[in-house]
Amino acid sequence: MATAAADAADPLTPWGPGERAARLRAQLQHHAQRYYVLDAPEIPDAEYDRLFQELQAIEAAHPELLSADSPTQRVIGKVLAGFASVRHALAMLSIRTETDTTANGAIAFDGRVRRELELVEADAPIEYAAELKFDGLAINLRYEHGVLVQAATRGDGESGEDVTQNIRTIAEIPLRLSNNAAPVLEVRGEVYMRRDRFDALNERQRALIAQGAKNEKTFVNPRNAAAGAVRQLDPAIAAKRPLSFFAYGLGDVQGWDVPDTHSGLLDALAAAGVPVCRDRAVVQGAEGLIAFHMAMGAKRDALPFDIDGVVYKVNSRALQQRLGFVTREPRWAVAHKYPAQEQMTLLRDIDIQVGRTGKLTPVAKLEPVFVGGTTVSNATLHNEDETRRKDVRIGDTVIVRRAGDVIPEVVGVVLDRRPSDVGEPFDLYRRLNGQCPICGSAITREEGEVDWRCSGGLFCPAQRKQAILHFAQRRALDIEGLGDKLVDQLVDAGIVRTLPELYTLGLAKLTELDRMGEKSAVNLLAGLQGSKRTTLARFLYGLGIRHVGETTAKDLAKHFGGIDRVTGATVEQLLEVHDVGPVVAQSIRTFFDQPHNVEVVEQLRSAGVHWEETEGAVADVAPKRLAGITFVLTGTLPTLSREDAKERIEAAGGKVSGSVSRKTHFVVAGDEAGAKLDKARELGIAVLDEAGLLEMLRLPA
Repeated sequence: MATAAADAADPLTPWGPGERAARLRAQLQHHAQRYYVLDAPEIPDAEYDRLFQELQAIEAAHPELLSADSPTQRVIGKVLAGFASVRHALAMLSIRTETDTTANGAIAFDGRVRRELELVEADAPIEYAAELKFDGLAINLRYEHGVLVQAATRGDGESGEDVTQNIRTIAEIPLRLSNNAAPVLEVRGEVYMRRDRFDALNERQRALIAQGAKNEKTFVNPRNAAAGAVRQLDPAIAAKRPLSFFAYGLGDVQGWDVPDTHSGLLDALAAAGVPVCRDRAVVQGAEGLIAFHMAMGAKRDALPFDIDGVVYKVNSRALQQRLGFVTREPRWAVAHKYPAQEQMTLLRDIDIQVGRTGKLTPVAKLEPVFVGGTTVSNATLHNEDETRRKDVRIGDTVIVRRAGDVIPEVVGVVLDRRPSDVGEPFDLYRRLNGQCPICGSAITREEGEVDWRCSGGLFCPAQRKQAILHFAQRRALDIEGLGDKLVDQLVDAGIVRTLPELYTLGLAKLTELDRMGEKSAVNLLAGLQGSKRTTLARFLYGLGIRHVGETTAKDLAKHFGGIDRVTGATVEQLLEVHDVGPVVAQSIRTFFDQPHNVEVVEQLRSAGVHWEETEGAVADVAPKRLAGITFVLTGTLPTLSREDAKERIEAAGGKVSGSVSRKTHFVVAGDEAGAKLDKARELGIAVLDEAGLLEMLRLPA
């Protein structure tokens, strides 16, 4: 649209207000389509806003120039007392639904069409237009001489409700068609809400509810939210509900040559500025229908909006007329469903599951229901806050959603079906009496968090595998050869139930495990033996205390010097440690308040796990030999691992950096040192080998 671009570049052209307003309306319509429909904007938002404000100013100064198709009129009108009834010029009929969700559904439809057309096997396949079946609200848009004059719901098919004011608020729907000024052109399609906009809307609703707003609620699904927005009596409220639209057909048409095919019709509507979904195809015969159904089914969960099937239509409009209708349903079209992603069922109970990290998740125990292609009897409720927000109670009829491989979830309650003897609002702490349902440890929830957690990390069977893997990782006890699959075998076979039992493993027991040869078993036992000599910092980190990472573990070790002083420290004493705040201090105290956690620590010491203890903070005030000196490690050292070297430097007061700069004092280089060594030489920084580092540390080489 070259004139639009030129006008935007030179708004001071000497036109009268009437012509300038007309040109601005055309520009704004063009850019709105580029932004909302084609997702290919040509100008920045600020420029669009400037053009919009210019048009507003002209219309304010010249009210006689206001027109129904002006972008400034998208949100107009007073709150309605109710919706006026609209009788459709052509009935809005429904199409037949093919409930067989397999390929047989497409085969059956193609077979019916071929029989009606008296085709034999030797005849060519029928050409079909295949498109998506949107999960929204059907709407009829009436354009007269290219201008939107009315929008109505389907209603009973013969009459619907006049929702023009609310439909005007949908930015994607053109108020004036491009290149089409037919006396009458009714466009039919679906109003829907994108999933991301639905989530954002519910977030805003939850915020309003939290602020005490009355008469506000969250929505169960995008379709309900879209339908509720369209039927808002206040268009200003409707404008705040982010709706979208896709066209899929026609109603009454006067004075326009309709294209010969359905696919051509959709192309023509798109050219007129009407949103048409791009996920559509022209296919041949039953095989083409099956391929489209499968392709869209695979893509279904990745789409930004909900669909519940696809629609097949004979592409030729001439053949459509030959096929006609049966019981007010077209013979030439069918909706081919997918398995429903939402169903209603009874909530029998609420169970509490303990995850690998101690997170407690309420799980709905359901009357089994077929949803999303499988039978579902359990669905997540996410956490206590979500369960209470949705007001889910035992005995309720609930809506369950399962999409693709996503874990089934309860998305809402059917309040109309709530029995009088329904259970109390959900209270996780009271239901569990404050104890983990697996191990009996205290459950905790930190301020500002939504999840309750079990505090018995080392003791709780539900967290056993995660605790062992964390304890064995390189930055903790560094037990070589102890990976995920082996931990699964050891725990599932009941061989290892607690961390200390790792150090009771023998060769005979290990070689009985699947894919565990004698050599691997010997290597693992050597790794376990080597892990016994460690540092207090590594040991504390390996315990898996919530919020205690490597740095905090090192700070604790430096401050207290010994494990007994850590386990016995009060919250106040813990707060004296560098960078330990109230949340971390309380987490440490809660961990060691569990007797079984302290017992595991003692059993590990009895099993031979040891480290050098110091006087802690008292010794820490003494001068450090490498204080203020920055090192960079690169390459592979002969005997020290990267972590060992780092710990020794830090214990002597030095700092280890990940990159070489002019602030670096020494680069410690081993075999296969790379760019860091080159950078050090370029900057003239001293380079040490392992022997040189050990000499600086005053340790024997």
